[in-house]
Amino acid sequence: MKRLLPRLAATAVLALASTLPLRAADVATGTGAVLRALDKLNGTVEDIELPAGGEARFGKLRIELRECRYPEGNPAGDAFAFLTLTGAGHERPDFRGWMIASAPALNALDHHRYDVWVLRCTTR
Repeated sequence: MKRLLPRLAATAVLALASTLPLRAADVATGTGAVLRALDKLNGTVEDIELPAGGEARFGKLRIELRECRYPEGNPAGDAFAFLTLTGAGHERPDFRGWMIASAPALNALDHHRYDVWVLRCTTR
């Protein structure tokens, strides 16, 4: 019985904690982002710094950055950026959405030649 009471108490605390609303992490918006791009055919790798609202080209891929966010007080932390990536001659984007620096495969560009991922947000 003595062993059962601490376990029941711990279970009750965990059950109560799981019903409390989760607080969203405080995030800040960067002035831009640093991305890394890879051309899989010729092995070219390039770091690209883009301002928010800016665009760049890497080979035949057009890269547009709408916004970059990061944990408040930690710009080198887990950045996530909203990107639109469009291949030459394509009317619709090959990728449009949020990419997360710590988990690039979670929402990745699916392109036969290029790979792009977020490194960090910029704050200047």
